[in-house]
Amino acid sequence: MRHDILAATLVGTAMLAALAAGAEEPVRQEARYLWPADYNADPAAHVFNGKTYVYTSHDWASPVTDHTDGAHYDMRDYHVFSIDGDPMTGEVTDHGVALSIENVPWVAKQMWATDVAEKDGKYYLYFSARDLNGLFRIGVAVADKPEGPFKANPDPIRGTYSIDPAVLTDGDDYYLYFGGLNGGQNQRYDDDNILRECAPRPVNGDTAFCPRVAKLTPDMMQLAEAPRPALILDKDGNRLLEGDPHRYFEAPWVHKYGDKYYLTYSTGGSHLICYAVGDSPYGPFTYGGEVLTPVVGWTTHQAIMEKDGQWYLFFHDSAPSGGVSSLRSSRVTPLTHRPDGSIVTIDGGKGK
Repeated sequence: MRHDILAATLVGTAMLAALAAGAEEPVRQEARYLWPADYNADPAAHVFNGKTYVYTSHDWASPVTDHTDGAHYDMRDYHVFSIDGDPMTGEVTDHGVALSIENVPWVAKQMWATDVAEKDGKYYLYFSARDLNGLFRIGVAVADKPEGPFKANPDPIRGTYSIDPAVLTDGDDYYLYFGGLNGGQNQRYDDDNILRECAPRPVNGDTAFCPRVAKLTPDMMQLAEAPRPALILDKDGNRLLEGDPHRYFEAPWVHKYGDKYYLTYSTGGSHLICYAVGDSPYGPFTYGGEVLTPVVGWTTHQAIMEKDGQWYLFFHDSAPSGGVSSLRSSRVTPLTHRPDGSIVTIDGGKGK
C-alpha cells in the first residue's frame, strides 16, 4: 500500500536559496508521516540490504491517567516498517510486531525506545523496559531478517540501566548509547554507574547529566566495558549546566559524517533536538546547534541516516492525535550538513 505524503511546508529550492544566503532561521520543509493508520514513536532508522527499515515503539490509548515519570507511555510492543526507494516517496510496509512484552520474561511494563544493529547477517534489537523491580534495563533480541521476528534473551544486558538505547556501527566496533532522565531514571545513577535510590534531578547551576556509552562484546549480547558518560561540552570545554536549554535529557543517537561523530539528543523541557560533535565515539562532544525546533506534543526522539547520498532525520510528533502527548506518529524529512559540517536547523512546526 502506498501512503500519501503529509507535509508541513515544502521548501525544495527555497531551502537551497536560504543556505546560499547564509540564513540561520529554522527551515520549514516537507516531513512525511510514515504510517498514519496507527501511532508509533521513537523511530530508529537504518539501511539494510539497500532498503530503509524503521523500528518504532507502539503507542496506544493507555488507561493510565497518572502522568508522573511518563507512566502513561505504557507501550507493549515494537513494530518494523520498511520503505522501498526514496524514504520521502517510497512505499511503506508495516511488517507487524517485531517483539512483544509477552515474549520477554524479565519485562514488567513500558517497552520504550529501541534500535537495531546488523552483524554477520544477524540483526540485534536493543530495547528498554521496566523489569519486575520497576527499574529500566536494556535487553537484546535477535533475528535472521531485518523485519524480524526477534527472539529476546531471557535476561537484560548486564550493567545496563535507564532507557533509549542506540547503536553506532564504526568499522568492526559497535557502541551502545543510552540514558534518559525523569521516568528514564538516568539521574539515579552517578558517573560510576552506582544506583542511588532517591537521587533528585539536578537543578539549575548543577552539571547536566549526559548519556552513557559502552562498547559491545563481539557477540553483541553484553557490554565489553563499564558504561561511561559521553560528555557534552560548551565551546570553552565546560560541561553544559542543567539550566542550559540545550542540555541533554534523552534520546541519544550518533552518526558519523566525514571523520566526526555527531551526537544528537532531545533536551526534554525545552523540546529541542540538538547536536554535539566529537572526534571519538566516546566523546567528548562539543555543542554545535539545534537540529529540530519544538514539535506538537511533549517528546521528541530522533534518528539520522544516509541513503543514496541524502541524509534524513526521522522523528515523531503528536499532531495527528490532536496533541495527545502519548499518541505519537513517526515522520521523516531531509537533513542537510553545511560545507563546514554544521547542520541546518529544521522547523518542527509546533503550533502550525
